[in-house]
Amino acid sequence: MHAWPASEVPALPGKGRDLRIHDTATGGRVTLAPGPVARIYVCGITPYDATHMGHAATYNAFDLVQRVWLDTKRQVHYVQNVTDVDDPLLERAIRDGIDWVGLAERETALFREDMTALRMLPPQHYIGAVEAIPGIVPLVERLRDSGAAYELDGDIYFSVDADPHFGKVSNYDTELMRHLSAERGGDPERPGKKNPLDPMLWMAAREGEPSWDGGSLGAGRPGWHIECVAIALDHLGMGFDVQGGGSDLIFPHHEMGASHAQTLTGEFPMAKAYVHAGMVALDGEKMSKSRGNLVFVSRLRRDGVDPAAIRLALLSHRYRDDWEWTDQVLQDAVERLGRWRAAVSRPDGPSADALVEELREALSDDLDTPTALAAVDRWAALQTAEGGTDDSAPGLVSRAVDALLGVAL
Repeated sequence: MHAWPASEVPALPGKGRDLRIHDTATGGRVTLAPGPVARIYVCGITPYDATHMGHAATYNAFDLVQRVWLDTKRQVHYVQNVTDVDDPLLERAIRDGIDWVGLAERETALFREDMTALRMLPPQHYIGAVEAIPGIVPLVERLRDSGAAYELDGDIYFSVDADPHFGKVSNYDTELMRHLSAERGGDPERPGKKNPLDPMLWMAAREGEPSWDGGSLGAGRPGWHIECVAIALDHLGMGFDVQGGGSDLIFPHHEMGASHAQTLTGEFPMAKAYVHAGMVALDGEKMSKSRGNLVFVSRLRRDGVDPAAIRLALLSHRYRDDWEWTDQVLQDAVERLGRWRAAVSRPDGPSADALVEELREALSDDLDTPTALAAVDRWAALQTAEGGTDDSAPGLVSRAVDALLGVAL
């Protein structure tokens, strides 16, 4: 599976700062100081609907992580999956009377278009669950053969009791875990499981559903969590720098994935930091495909909204915060974009050297984008009110906003 084209990231004078970011597992900030190559895995879409603003907010957050790392003169090894076979996808295909493969391909293509328009940096490895199956099967077999997994009516389940570190990503109590498991694709009430929280690793073939050769596992398809584990271990190995996604993935997805990987390798932790973006609401409720309360990136683009304004709307909120999408949020972003573009269109202006350092400091401080935007606002206001004599300033501001915030002026 191929990703989308990369937009050029301008080089800035000097060097950026190491990123201090909130780690879900420890509940506090950690300073990330990767080696020459920073490694990040971000969970991708289940492609049964177009990219909504909740998706865009999540991928924007981890695009910023990459930009901060690139500004420190590091390379970035970024991996993202596509869950191109799963119950919600199959259910949507049946509902709409279309082929599930065609649905997945169509929505993945639209996602690529949206990511390109929003100038999100692409992953080096963009892997679908289906193409990962040859690597998933041996991992499930190893877990089963080691006693960390068991068979139940043909399905294979992971035993959470096999990982002594289970629970150290979310730090949730058992009652909350059980509730979220039922809400987010698990089956805690299924009779015969050793622990209600045990997640499925391999689902035996069901009539009318797609399945693949699972070797000694029998025909079937992979569970949700082992998909990401197989892809991450294959392309990044253990102990990579950031595991990212929306806050709704803390449990069960990231908790279970960590336990799978830790049990397979005997190493801890799977990732040095677990970083999660907040949820975006509309009309008082979290945007979700199940509720249907969605604002789609593609529809905004078709309506003529500049993708740079969409990106500024996302940047106006702290990545970890839950917030609500409104027409006013977008209007404010459109007006801000206009002010910034007018400011950098002049032949000279106030010195921008201090602004670049303000942007670096704000972003290194847990991706503090509201502070970063306010710094550019001040420079633009000074440019409008007083101007300046530095003929390199407008160009430097434009390059800095592009390199660090992903907004093309």
